[in-house]
Amino acid sequence: MTKVDLAAKVAAEADLTKKDAEKAVAAMLSGITEALKSGDKVSLVGFGTFEAKQRSARVCRNPRTGEPTQVPATVAPVFKAGKALKDAVAK
Repeated sequence: MTKVDLAAKVAAEADLTKKDAEKAVAAMLSGITEALKSGDKVSLVGFGTFEAKQRSARVCRNPRTGEPTQVPATVAPVFKAGKALKDAVAK
């Protein structure tokens, strides 16, 4: 499912125009992105939690040459599914 498909589904279920639904989906994604940028956690009860986690620097190996390579520390977005989402997908 793409963002356009999601907006179409929102439009159908919420009785909105596709344009309004696209704006709503874009605003939600933008809100989540801004919250993660500022270090906040976004919890959607029953759906899941988005957060930014710090990954420490580490040494990896180049698979082609076997030479060790330093990978710098970074911040990565992660999503943890909530119980309701896990149960819905598992059935």
